[in-house]
Amino acid sequence: MKHERAGMVYLIGAGPGDPGLITVRGAHLLARADVVVTDRLANPTLLESARADAEIVYAGKSSCDHYLTQDEIIAVLIDRAQQGKVVARLKGGDPFVFGRGGEEAVALAEVGIRFEVVPGISSSVAVPAYAGIPVTHRFDAASFAIITGHEAPDKSNSDIKWDKISTAVDTLVFLMGVENLENIIEQLVANDRPANTPVAVIRWGTHPSQQTVVGTLSDIVARCETAGVKPPAVTIVGEVVKLRETISWFETKLLFGKRVLVTRASHQASALTNELRELGADVIEIPVIKFVPPDDYDIVDAAIMRSEGFDWVLFTSANGVDWFVKRLFELGLDIRAMGKAKIGAIGPKTASALENLRLKVDYVPSEYIAEAVLNEFPEDVGSKAILIPRASEARDELPDGLRAKGAEVVVAPVYKTVADESQRDTLRDTLCGGNLDIITFTSASTVTNFLSLAEDIKVPKSMSIACIGPITADAARAGGLEPAIIAEEYTIEGLVQEIASNLNKR
Repeated sequence: MKHERAGMVYLIGAGPGDPGLITVRGAHLLARADVVVTDRLANPTLLESARADAEIVYAGKSSCDHYLTQDEIIAVLIDRAQQGKVVARLKGGDPFVFGRGGEEAVALAEVGIRFEVVPGISSSVAVPAYAGIPVTHRFDAASFAIITGHEAPDKSNSDIKWDKISTAVDTLVFLMGVENLENIIEQLVANDRPANTPVAVIRWGTHPSQQTVVGTLSDIVARCETAGVKPPAVTIVGEVVKLRETISWFETKLLFGKRVLVTRASHQASALTNELRELGADVIEIPVIKFVPPDDYDIVDAAIMRSEGFDWVLFTSANGVDWFVKRLFELGLDIRAMGKAKIGAIGPKTASALENLRLKVDYVPSEYIAEAVLNEFPEDVGSKAILIPRASEARDELPDGLRAKGAEVVVAPVYKTVADESQRDTLRDTLCGGNLDIITFTSASTVTNFLSLAEDIKVPKSMSIACIGPITADAARAGGLEPAIIAEEYTIEGLVQEIASNLNKR
């Protein structure tokens, strides 16, 4: 990337925690930065949008822990900008709402470094919203105030005008005030806020692990101690807290509070992850497989160059489509090399991958397994020449069944599936932690490679095994895992629907 001549610092509000709440502008700048300086409250998932070669600096500030002091953070911003680099400073919430963005902006201005402030969604409004609490309401609150719950420790006297703000504002929102909650409550009550005023304390708001404790000024401290609430948290004081009983929406999602492990290959995981997160799940992605080229392309290339051509090309996965077309291009060809061959797709995702290439799909079975293909094939396959581009380790039921019906079948391994060793330790640590609710498997290969990477670690019976279909379920049973959830429709959507249905029955 070409650097801007004098360097540039973007003070970006990363939003309150949900990675989907960063602004379009913020996401765009993050993706082009040379350096990303991120703090504790910026969701680490956002870093996946950074350039692969970007330098990541973790500031990691919290009330009692500092990876870098504020002065050290400012020094990093200045140093990298003076090197002519584009710096994205990711700050939880909004940079100028108790984010110390003002201090960083002043420091940059004083040494002549260009900067831009990219506002973010403040936790002061987003966290209450995710708890079902509007900070204003036509009948309950005409005003709200945002107040620090953690003033600078070296202050001898509070700057908060407790005698005025306690009763002058309908809704009070305190940021980062859990450790100081008892003092906050004392000050409010001492300054005439009624002891029966509703209060909500929300920890890790907008995250799937969001925790909400509701009470009144008279008992909220005790309730939070009982619940073990720790920072970071937002405290809301006012009558609007009562509305949570009616309009709580985030914590009522079907999979809220459930931790789900997704084992798909990293480039495919997002589809399943997004579906699960839409239902409120806390998703952990640990890919156990990856796709690599076959040991050789001899069979594939010979099939592509075959002069008499094929009657059918059957694709058993979207991966098979991608790798086959890639090989065609590497040989300087395209799908026209297959002549007048008809195209079959074993499943809607495979069909979609072909249709995205503007290729007409002639056949999709009603059930996305080899047995259905054999029973429903649209024409007599006797004497037909059929090419099946697929993974080298795929099952042989389909080609063997077609051969038994008189077809000439060429199985062309266009890729192979291998274990992804890069996160072996993460997988083992996650399993040992024992805090997963569901483990998902989307193919037999995810099962076998999961077991290989997990080695001697036993999967606790408290973790439900969810499989995309009967073939995957059989692989799980063969490995000693009993599936609790098996999708009736062998797709990502079908798997998610079955998980949701299973939990709803419970």
